[in-house]
Amino acid sequence: MTTEKNIIKSCLNGEAQGHKALFEMFYGKMMLVCLRYASDKDEAKDLLQEGFMKVFKNLPSYKQEGSFEGWIRRIMVHNAINAYHQNKKFYQNFSLDDNDLPDFEVTSEDVLDKISYDELLNLVQTLSPAYKAVFNLYAIEGYSHKEIAELLLISEGTSKSNLAKARLKLQKQVIALLGVEIENRYAS
Repeated sequence: MTTEKNIIKSCLNGEAQGHKALFEMFYGKMMLVCLRYASDKDEAKDLLQEGFMKVFKNLPSYKQEGSFEGWIRRIMVHNAINAYHQNKKFYQNFSLDDNDLPDFEVTSEDVLDKISYDELLNLVQTLSPAYKAVFNLYAIEGYSHKEIAELLLISEGTSKSNLAKARLKLQKQVIALLGVEIENRYAS
């Protein structure tokens, strides 16, 4: 069984089997990261490929302190943010009208019991690029609004607003997906 340290050493020695082993070891997890930021699978594959190229290029700078997977993940996230900035001029401005927003909450138990990961991922994919980036950075990656503002070159207030709007849009979509009607929700 090949260990992570042996794979890193093999990559640093320029051995093709090391690159292949590292790619295969982290492909699935990093593809999921890329899918959260991309608009579709093709874009996610491009982000993944670019991300792994950066991993291989920067591997000599990895100090072998902390989680190697976390180091790779940060590269993938920053690669996705860079792609967001490069494509920002092509994105349309999306906004939610107050009439589009639900006036009640769905509990996490409702969602987790009835919706698959793939369905949730598909819902996140429908968010505008700005909402998706903030939602992923905050809710999934654990960044603060201050950090998100610095990464995306927006204000903290914009980060908070985009997160709130993303959550509300996702909530509305989850409600629709679950087939929950407002009247039935409060009937008990």
